[in-house]
Amino acid sequence: MRVAIVTESFLPQVNGVTNSVCRVADLLAARGHQALVLAPGHDGPTRYAGFPVVRTPSVPLPVYRDFALGLPARRTLTTAIRSFSPDLVHLASPALMGLATVEAARRWALPTVAVFQTDLPGFARRYGLPGHEHLWSGLRRVHAAADRTLVPSSATMEALSARGFPRLALWRRGVDTDRFRPEHRDGALRRALAPGGEAIIGYVGRLAKDKRVDLLEHVLKLRGVKVVVVGDGPELPRLRRRLRGAVFTGQRTGGDLSRLYASLDVFVHTGADETFCQTVQEALASGVPVVAPAAGGPLDLVEDGVNGLLYAPDSVRELRVAVGRLAHNRALRADLAGRARASVEHRTWEAVGDELLAHYRSVLAPSRELAAGESPALPAR
Repeated sequence: MRVAIVTESFLPQVNGVTNSVCRVADLLAARGHQALVLAPGHDGPTRYAGFPVVRTPSVPLPVYRDFALGLPARRTLTTAIRSFSPDLVHLASPALMGLATVEAARRWALPTVAVFQTDLPGFARRYGLPGHEHLWSGLRRVHAAADRTLVPSSATMEALSARGFPRLALWRRGVDTDRFRPEHRDGALRRALAPGGEAIIGYVGRLAKDKRVDLLEHVLKLRGVKVVVVGDGPELPRLRRRLRGAVFTGQRTGGDLSRLYASLDVFVHTGADETFCQTVQEALASGVPVVAPAAGGPLDLVEDGVNGLLYAPDSVRELRVAVGRLAHNRALRADLAGRARASVEHRTWEAVGDELLAHYRSVLAPSRELAAGESPALPAR
């Protein structure tokens, strides 16, 4: 297959959309397919996984200047796609670029698969942006034009279905079960992070307002705990001032990140607008019990009392009580930790990749049957 991937975020930005796009490109390269990546911004690589990356104009978001919003550069998008002549277009978390692309794809009768990954209205609401409810109509327009919309969790499926999004299918994220595993637990690292032998409570992810990391202030008040924050983002300076006593490691990757995950006693997620939440899955694969809000993607990953504990998203008290139960009850913590990895180890990227290719083939089949008796809409390869 020849797949044009149009993404609203890509390297050097590191976030869930970027990571998923990289995984899709890696999958296509490993399986012998061809791909083209179209991404916003002029920084970053011009090739990835052996595939060309075409850059389009972008502007920084006023409330989050580290994030570049891709502009609907129709000439650049259409020229690149026509030159590549794909069999299918993959829209990663489509917004402005995705809308311009799906409209062009419909004119050319190109099959499209759209991945709903970012809760843009929730993001806008957290930042106090006006008209966030109106974003739903724009998103519904994009996804209604796609042949299939892939959603990462059952909660997202229900939310989109209730808002009239058509042709939905479940496609969860995979986890690297070799990179994230309990065997990476590091005693020396634990002693460096918590010299007093405290229970290590960790957060991993972007440090942005929508992630509500400042809720960890209430966890810091618990006795016998050390809070560790892994990540970077625009909220870092403010969080350093607010979370006094916490350890901030900055962004970590590779083996450093693997050891940090596995060396935690409890993983806490604070964001309440997650469509999936990959960091929860990585923590579970590392054998760490999770405390997460009972909303969105974590509901598919955390089974309350089995591999972690859930709390009402807006209840600081429930968050503090849940973390305290695990921090101060070693037997309960060990029991949940013992079931954490088993709950996600079947979700390998290989298995998830097979599911994605099956979705591709499913939307391609009727398109190829239709095209069999017609002249091609794109230049012949």
